[in-house]
Amino acid sequence: MELTQFILPLFVALEIVLILGLYRWIIRDWIIDTWEAKIDEEGWLVEKLDPVISEIEDRTHDKLQAFQDSFFGSIGAMTQKAQKLDPMTGIRKAAKAGDWTSMLVEYAANKANLGGLIASQQANSDEKGGVNSPETGLKPQKIRDLLNK
Repeated sequence: MELTQFILPLFVALEIVLILGLYRWIIRDWIIDTWEAKIDEEGWLVEKLDPVISEIEDRTHDKLQAFQDSFFGSIGAMTQKAQKLDPMTGIRKAAKAGDWTSMLVEYAANKANLGGLIASQQANSDEKGGVNSPETGLKPQKIRDLLNK
């Protein structure tokens, strides 16, 4: 057996032992001292993580704002639809416009529990005037026409 085959593994083993010894008694203590000094520093971690914290804050704010916009928008739409279903809305509009015939028809429909029919027709009404369009409004019919159907 040659001498180089015996010495090479011995040098490798010696190098490994030397690296482990340096780590155990010198490098480890230096790492611990460095981290203890950083921990004693006030706010060093917040300083390092400030961009990440700002990004999380911005994203959270944007998501919350989008949720609030959609939530309050849906409440507004729901309130608007509920006002259209209110049986007194049509009577108020007719009274304000001075349209006594529409007011009497609305009142009679409310008393006969036909509010759903009136509300569905009001959904098709003109938003400015509150008056139903001729195609969808209640039209008076002759009694003969009703009996012939």
